[in-house]
Amino acid sequence: MTSDTAVSNVVLITVDSLRADATSPYDQDRHTPVLQSLADRGTVFERAFATGNWTPFSFPSILASRPVFADGGGIGVEQSPTLAETLSAADVSTGGFNAANGFLTSHWGYDDGFDEFESFVANVGSSIYSRYLATHPTVEAWLQLAASPFRRVGSRLRGNTDDRPFLDTSRLFDVEHGARSFLEEADEPFFLWVHYMDAHTPYVPAPRYIRDVSSDLLGTHRMLLAHTRTGLGWDVSERTLADLRTLYQAAVRQVDASIGRLLEALASNDLDDETAVVVAGDHGEEFQEHGHLAHYPKLYDELIRVPLLVDVPDNDGGRVDGQVGLDSIPPTVTDLLDVQPPAEWTGETLVPSVRGDEAPADDPVVSVTVRGEDVTAQPIPRSLSDGDLLVSVRDRDWTYIENVDADEIELYERSADPAQQTNLATEPTSDQSARIEAFASIAADHADVLRESDNDASTDSDESESEDESIDDDLEARLSALGYR
Repeated sequence: MTSDTAVSNVVLITVDSLRADATSPYDQDRHTPVLQSLADRGTVFERAFATGNWTPFSFPSILASRPVFADGGGIGVEQSPTLAETLSAADVSTGGFNAANGFLTSHWGYDDGFDEFESFVANVGSSIYSRYLATHPTVEAWLQLAASPFRRVGSRLRGNTDDRPFLDTSRLFDVEHGARSFLEEADEPFFLWVHYMDAHTPYVPAPRYIRDVSSDLLGTHRMLLAHTRTGLGWDVSERTLADLRTLYQAAVRQVDASIGRLLEALASNDLDDETAVVVAGDHGEEFQEHGHLAHYPKLYDELIRVPLLVDVPDNDGGRVDGQVGLDSIPPTVTDLLDVQPPAEWTGETLVPSVRGDEAPADDPVVSVTVRGEDVTAQPIPRSLSDGDLLVSVRDRDWTYIENVDADEIELYERSADPAQQTNLATEPTSDQSARIEAFASIAADHADVLRESDNDASTDSDESESEDESIDDDLEARLSALGYR
């Protein structure tokens, strides 16, 4: 039984590097009580997949329902009809707060359509000291940790009740305070987008959240050692890998707690009864399942399967097992707000599935990445010419991955091989060969669309080069802090 209660507002929360099994709605051994509460009263999409392994490859689908490279051959959304632009044109108030991810800035068009937008990249500062901290967030975290007792004492002496009791190298508090201010002042209807960076490397959670997710008290020295070993490229022992997993889970819990405070802000402003909340990861994170850490250019489930939760007031919700792509988010938001979506969008609304009226379309989900010669040390590709194009196609139980340029293919049956370790494409059965042929056709069609757009854009390559050169120092510092060049 569902309700037809109208939704006046939508809050979209995206979490960088959040894999599905890092949250309790997808793995009951995890500790994310706020996300669990959303799942209990909302809708959980069991098979939600990102359209790329990196933020700039995934977010064109999340905020513009378009494949990366499809519009002008670039990684931004300047030439795409974005969600915020669409809603703003329909007189919906819009606010966006991004925790200093340099790929989600005005440089790539992500501010388009937002009445209020803040990426917090400009907070780097001009001094050598501040710029060093901007590109070395782990060092900044140690300094904050050492200073936290003094900061708390000073805050109490000053009678300041707005003390920041834990680390904020991820700009979590900046984002949270910006979002809360928007909620206090926004005219309805509104759309609010919040993007968190805590689960992105380096994982530097507050000690309280490490204790939340682990009975093993991980000391500061072990946190430092784990990041030092990985930062220097040393071999990662089982203990170091376990420490990194604990830090990651604690960082996820830290985001979970912040989401809880945003939900409290909705309630305190009497907005919760008419506001839908959507939560998604933009891509996942690898912990050596396929030989590496972080999110290098691969298309396996640890990087592509993400959480997707939709909580609509007075709606029973449930769990939906049909596969969906993140390009469904923009049309879902416009549907909830009764706004007509642009014809160019590729995704389909999930509102009928949320309402319990019908299952999502049983269409395969396509994801892409571009891989240079060195998988672990390349800069983020800015065009298809920066490496080999990899395309994956997923349905309910199968994953097909093709290196289009190298003519290499992989096929995995996820129901029997969830870790995707046995490539069935090496000796396929007749049924598997037919499946490969069908998936290869989908991958080829997608690659053709991207290459056609890239070829159209190549005629203006001089302009593209000057655009890259125009990236300012603050943006370069933030991209460097994320490990990108």
